[in-house]
Order: sequence, then structure tokens, then C-alpha cells
Amino acid sequence: MNYLNIKDEKILPTVVELNTLLADYHIYYQNLRNFHWNILGENFFELHDKFEELYTDARVKIDEIAERILTLRYHPMSKLKDYLKSASIEEATSKLTDKEMVTTILDNHATLLSQMSKVIDKAENAKDEGTIDLIGAYIRELEKSSWMLDAFTKETASQLNESVLEA
Repeated sequence: MNYLNIKDEKILPTVVELNTLLADYHIYYQNLRNFHWNILGENFFELHDKFEELYTDARVKIDEIAERILTLRYHPMSKLKDYLKSASIEEATSKLTDKEMVTTILDNHATLLSQMSKVIDKAENAKDEGTIDLIGAYIRELEKSSWMLDAFTKETASQLNESVLEA
């Protein structure tokens, strides 16, 4: 038992999933830097700024995730080779079109959201409200960013689901 009043055996699965999320965020961050540096084409100005906004946000989240692991009294993963080994997100190539870059980021978001769900599941089992609160806010923010990026990939004539309006 520790100052969090959570037994180590209960919190360890949460820490394992948080470290995986930390690894995923590092690769995601680097993908964003890669795209920020290598974007070309008519959407350069818009996406160059958007990728910077996203990697700045990811950098903050990387630090917060590591600090949460420390708060839980464990060491966060901190070696690049460990991130590459543990992450579900893969490094992206620089030679993508603007829409392929956005699609890759959306795929990264799907992986991050899936991993965040695993963290929440383990944190709920441990009654770890601090982690649940932190990751819940991340989910909300990432879903909103994903919606906006997904809208960028659509044709102007695309429509949203109207089935609820037709009832």
C-alpha cells in the first residue's frame, strides 16, 4: 500500500498500459515532426501549422503520462529502442501526400484511442481515479482532433449521418 491507497499488484497493469501509451505517443510525436518538416503542396501552410499544433500537444501529453507513471511510483519507459519495441504505432515515411499524411495521423489516433481504452480498463480495475481522469480528457481531445482531420479528408459534397434527423 502507498500514499495512493492502491496496492502495487492492482496498479501494475495500469502502469504497463501507460508505458505502452507513452511509447505510442513518442512514435506519434515523431511522425508529426516528420510530416511538419516534409509537407509539400497546396495545403502546406494549413497542415504545417496543424502538425506543429498536434506535436506540441503530444509533447505535453508525453510528459504528463510519464509523470503519472512516476506518481504511481514506477519508472516510465525512457529509451528510444524500448519505445520502438513496445509501440503499436509505426514510424511513417516522409514520402507521403498531404492526404496520406493526414490519414496516417488518423490511423495513429485510432491506435492511441485503443490504447487509452486499455489504460482506462486497467485503471478502473485498480480504482485509480487520477489515471481515469487524465486519460478521459485525452480521449475527448483526441476524438475532436480526429473529427477535424477526418473532415479535411472528405470531399466538399460529403454528408454526415442524418438518420437521427429522419425519425
